[in-house]
Amino acid sequence: MIRTSSMLRVFVVLALLCAGVAYSQSAPARNIDPKISPNLASAQTYITDAWNKVVLAQKVNNFDMAGHADNARNDLVQASNELYLAAQAAYAHTK
Repeated sequence: MIRTSSMLRVFVVLALLCAGVAYSQSAPARNIDPKISPNLASAQTYITDAWNKVVLAQKVNNFDMAGHADNARNDLVQASNELYLAAQAAYAHTK
């Protein structure tokens, strides 16, 4: 009985750890004003949609993608941040 209980605890801790890692990364920000930079805002929306599709694919595949899906999600967050910086730079030049 003690052995089964210990194994169950280990399994629960590992499951929670995996879930925490999978959900710790937040979605890309959608912080570009479409009234000021409609094309960049649209591109940022597509990035967020792509990020959500990767998350869905990870769930369907039980997060077994050898880290590549996580890398893609990180790249999408970086791309969204770069678009925001591009929008800020464009806005600064119009003042």
